[in-house]
Amino acid sequence: MNPAVNYSIRAMTLADYDEVFRLWSEAPGIFLGDDDTRDRIELYLKRNKGLCFVAEAEGRVVGTVLCGHEGRRGILRHLTTERALRGNGIGRALTQQCLAALAEQGIRKCNLYVMDANPEEMGFWKHVGFHQLDDDYRTLQHPTQAGPCSEPAAPNGLPSCD
Repeated sequence: MNPAVNYSIRAMTLADYDEVFRLWSEAPGIFLGDDDTRDRIELYLKRNKGLCFVAEAEGRVVGTVLCGHEGRRGILRHLTTERALRGNGIGRALTQQCLAALAEQGIRKCNLYVMDANPEEMGFWKHVGFHQLDDDYRTLQHPTQAGPCSEPAAPNGLPSCD
């Protein structure tokens, strides 16, 4: 276990973007795309007010999580903490804060996605109480006409943004 650290958790704001993006960029297993730009995170924070959080220690952001819902199910994304501070309960605390905020909004369940290539992350989520669903589906995606993306067109001619 790493040395204990005093930290606090608060709602994420757009002013946190640079520090949050730095953490995401340094985290193995977090794959960043067109939806992780400042403008797209601003939209996410507005849509999911009071559901996304950062952990701070000594005046800097040391952990972060995006949380949202569509009215029925919550979703967690991009949970990470500074590697040197892992093992201090920051990730668990951020997760619990999200689950409590979702419950306050009447959301009873929360889902997340874990990449097959990231068994360490799967272990963390099971450790904090998530369980793997018995399903056999694949995630499919189709872009809307909300704006351009930087990825090349799919074989059907439509953009294939992540």
